Amino acid sequence: MKVTATAQVARILLLTAAAGLPATTQFVRGQALPTATAAGAYVTVGGMGSISRMDYGQRTVRGATLYADLNRTWRYGAEIQVQSLKFNGTRETTFLAGPRVSFRSRGLIPYVKVLVGVGKFDAPYNYGNGRYLVYAPGGGLDWDLTHRLRLRLINVEYQSWPQFTFGQLHPYGASAGISLRIF
Repeated sequence: MKVTATAQVARILLLTAAAGLPATTQFVRGQALPTATAAGAYVTVGGMGSISRMDYGQRTVRGATLYADLNRTWRYGAEIQVQSLKFNGTRETTFLAGPRVSFRSRGLIPYVKVLVGVGKFDAPYNYGNGRYLVYAPGGGLDWDLTHRLRLRLINVEYQSWPQFTFGQLHPYGASAGISLRIF
């Protein structure tokens, strides 16, 4: 059986392609690239200046808030918050924690949260003090300055102290501050 020139050229091309196929696999990948990426788990810690309207005595009080955001993803996480507000011997201190949901991963980041914990109330002139259940729905707006630095432009909360000795308390307030991403 005689092999024609065309068949010989076809056989050479086929063998060349078969021999070169393993060399091309370093450039061609079988795995697709991810179609979207987002920030993974991270932790931020920060501080805020706070102003609140206190039911007890109908006063506006000022103070400081420390917080940490523990996020499993950019959207879902938890917030831990310690706040201390004082006016003329009256002090409200809260230790709160709860879930937090963000609606964007970068830039301006709106969020909502529901915190629950303990509030410590100190009456003026050392007339008394107590510890009470507190829950506080709230929300706010963060702004990423850099990958590690974030401004908390506004944080608002409406607290409820349902077991307060002299009837329920419902202080509400706003805070603003800055946080640093540590992980």
